[in-house]
Amino acid sequence: MKLEHVAINVEDVKAAAQWWVEHLGMKVIRAGETPPYMTFIGDGQGSMLELYSNQEIPLPDYRSMPPGNLHFAFYVEGSIEEKRDELVAAGATLVGDITTTPAGDKLLFLRDPWNVPLQLVKRQVPMA
Repeated sequence: MKLEHVAINVEDVKAAAQWWVEHLGMKVIRAGETPPYMTFIGDGQGSMLELYSNQEIPLPDYRSMPPGNLHFAFYVEGSIEEKRDELVAAGATLVGDITTTPAGDKLLFLRDPWNVPLQLVKRQVPMA
């Protein structure tokens, strides 16, 4: 078996998907035209996320969720500081400062404009 996707319920799926495409380098794979507007976005390398707006169930309170419990991590090839500044200018909010692990990896938590937890990762040695 192979993991196909991870799914999250968001308030405004079309706006969230567009933001992830514009600012996180994702691509729309498939977009639903009727509620709950199941929209699949991917990185073009096999990772895929489903965003949808299901009004029949309560939305998670992403703002109160510690990002250590759930986050979507993005590998940064260039400067993590520049990417941080770009995302904040585009509406993301910082959750803390850039930290450095004992292995020398730089990590940073943010939230997208819908409070979904994100992490930027700049690794000394890439995972893949």
